[in-house]
Amino acid sequence: MIDALPTTAITTPIALRRPAIVFVTLAGLTLAFILLNIAIGSVSFSPSEIWQAVVHPKTTATTGEIIWKIRIPRAIAAVLGGAYLAVSGLLLQVYFRNPIVGPFVLGISSGATLMVSFVMLTSLTLGMTVLSPFMTTIAAFVGAYGVMMIVVAVASRVRSGITLLIVGLMMGYLCGAATAVLTALAEKERIKGFVLWQLGSFSGFKWSEISVLMIFGGVVLVAIYLLSKPLNALLLGESYAASMGVNIRRFRILILFCACALAGMITSVAGPVAFIGLAVPHMARLIFQTSDNRLLIPGVCLLGAVVTSLCDLIARMLLSPVELPLSAITAFFGAPIVIGLLLKRRVEM
Repeated sequence: MIDALPTTAITTPIALRRPAIVFVTLAGLTLAFILLNIAIGSVSFSPSEIWQAVVHPKTTATTGEIIWKIRIPRAIAAVLGGAYLAVSGLLLQVYFRNPIVGPFVLGISSGATLMVSFVMLTSLTLGMTVLSPFMTTIAAFVGAYGVMMIVVAVASRVRSGITLLIVGLMMGYLCGAATAVLTALAEKERIKGFVLWQLGSFSGFKWSEISVLMIFGGVVLVAIYLLSKPLNALLLGESYAASMGVNIRRFRILILFCACALAGMITSVAGPVAFIGLAVPHMARLIFQTSDNRLLIPGVCLLGAVVTSLCDLIARMLLSPVELPLSAITAFFGAPIVIGLLLKRRVEM
């Protein structure tokens, strides 16, 4: 087991001054990257053009169409995606008391990928020449939440976090094996689209999808923040948390449900986005210099939004007009974080 999370979650009034400065900085960076993602692209816009399109969208038809229907939804999707994946990773790391755990370790993304592969790769065989985007979204939800229900069922029967971790990994392997079989048997016409989906992207988001993410994700985030104190107690051990009145079995299931809900929502619409949930929570602990979840939950939201927005901007602009896979950029970002953890001996395998 890798057990390197701090065992204290106490934040003094003096210690709150640094987080306040960090929060303001991260909020400013989030806003700055939103504006950059709106302004920069194959067609760039000046601040005045963006302002005119926002205030008078009907008077600048072409600019308004690009900004309102393409740039703004994508920028908001990147912010929400980064925030949700980072919080999901934080919950799982607290649950397992393990900093090298991400939101997809329980097989959530593998389950979503399996169901999407079934819909996308067998559509021609089933006589569907045109595939509705809503079908892939629904399929991803079914896969993600199907795996989640299996994991939650296991969580209610076992007491060991390591056992649950292994179950999640095995579910991921099983889903990955089934996906590989479907890919090998699929028509060539469908393989390219599926492979592109697997790489992850925030492009093509519609306002209806943004609304769903904001409403349901917002409800889950509020619920998670209300669990801050029990999460802090859990950092000091299950025995301590139980002595504070926490129902451990129910609380474990609730943590898994919230973590899987956030990761499943993003995976269903953006594809699997790697390393955000793994790397960002650890970065937040280093920046805030605390393990108090009352600070880390909003902190990882903002930091996840900043990092994901930056990665999305790099993916679009590094080799423009070719757009790089988002998961490739996030992997280049996240993998050195994990390697750094190991080299600094902050964790032991």
